[in-house]
Amino acid sequence: MFNVATGLSIWCSEAMTLALLLFMAWRQNTSNKAYLYWGLGFLLSGSGFALVALRGEIPDILSIDAGNAIALLGQSAWIAGFMALDRRKIEWWALLPPAIWLAGVYLPWVYDDYGNRVILYNLASATGATGLALAVCFPGARVERTRHKLAAVFIIQACLCFAGAVTIAVSGASDMQAINYGGAVAMASAFLLTMAFALTCRMIMDRSERHLRTLSLTDSLTGVWNRRGLFAHFDALQQRALAAERQIAVLLFDLDHFKRINDRFGHQAGDAVLSAFARTARQFVPNKVFGRMGGEEFAAFAMVSDQTEAEALAESIRAEFCRLPITTPEAIVPATVSIGIAISSAADANMDRLISAADRALYAAKAAGRNCSVVFGAEEAAAPPSAETDKNAGELVPTVDDQVDALRRIGAFARAG
Repeated sequence: MFNVATGLSIWCSEAMTLALLLFMAWRQNTSNKAYLYWGLGFLLSGSGFALVALRGEIPDILSIDAGNAIALLGQSAWIAGFMALDRRKIEWWALLPPAIWLAGVYLPWVYDDYGNRVILYNLASATGATGLALAVCFPGARVERTRHKLAAVFIIQACLCFAGAVTIAVSGASDMQAINYGGAVAMASAFLLTMAFALTCRMIMDRSERHLRTLSLTDSLTGVWNRRGLFAHFDALQQRALAAERQIAVLLFDLDHFKRINDRFGHQAGDAVLSAFARTARQFVPNKVFGRMGGEEFAAFAMVSDQTEAEALAESIRAEFCRLPITTPEAIVPATVSIGIAISSAADANMDRLISAADRALYAAKAAGRNCSVVFGAEEAAAPPSAETDKNAGELVPTVDDQVDALRRIGAFARAG
């Protein structure tokens, strides 16, 4: 015969230990409510089963009614924890396990029959396990191997609880047999929950590792890629460009007179200018292959069909940024950007050579008066840098205002003729 009291005592001890660990983890990171909900889940589960284990020593309303309801409420807390982990709104159906128990336990043919109470509890527990599987694998959830394994554990638990309920109902088991069946299902469920806890820890560790990796590749001020993160995207972009038979353009951006901005308006204003430029440029760069090289210098990698498309991309960013009002508590900060562009075929593209060519083009843009773009075509980009950079090298890209003015003049000549 299965010793229910011993099994429940073991689970209570394990549940309380896990609850303490989770509360400690939540205290270290109170913004992550998942730890809080999971800790409450184990606390409620352990407390509920402790009340059940005291049957005969305490009133039945505490041992049977409240004990099982509290234990099932623990499942609801676990469901809420997985929803909180994915920053989702907690759904009403998370409360189904204790609701099913409370809705059925007071039926006379259930309350007065031990076997029927075990059946009801197992059905409620199966509902909770199904809810856990749904909370883990919901539409739109990120594809993670650990997540799928975790959902599989909960589905197995749901099937086990449902099978236990069906077995007792079909076999017409006596109270002693119901105790054995229910105890076996409870211990198997406890083992599966322990396995689920281990898989959950693995999923959180994998997620934390990905987050730390992303942080190591991201500029903390602007939120765009840092130099290392940006360079990591070049090979993949080159492969896509080869497949699409397109060219690769490297654009280097340097904010004009940035030191003056810091000196005149303060470093907070300088940070605001950097962040504003990053937000503006990132909107235009395809696939967000854009990052901060350091200081006031940024870069972007893009697939383009020809030089005209690269020039249009650069001018769109330059024109949008110089029109952007950058406000600080003290003043509106004027800011412009100079841009150097280098282009190469995908087959011949070399990141270091393209960046070097774009840097020379950027130097020419500054020499041309700043707040403009200079482009190096494929031949200029492929040429090795000379000892002294020619200030007149590259092709000055007409600004949007220049192009509008030229169109107006053409229209005026047409009307005069």
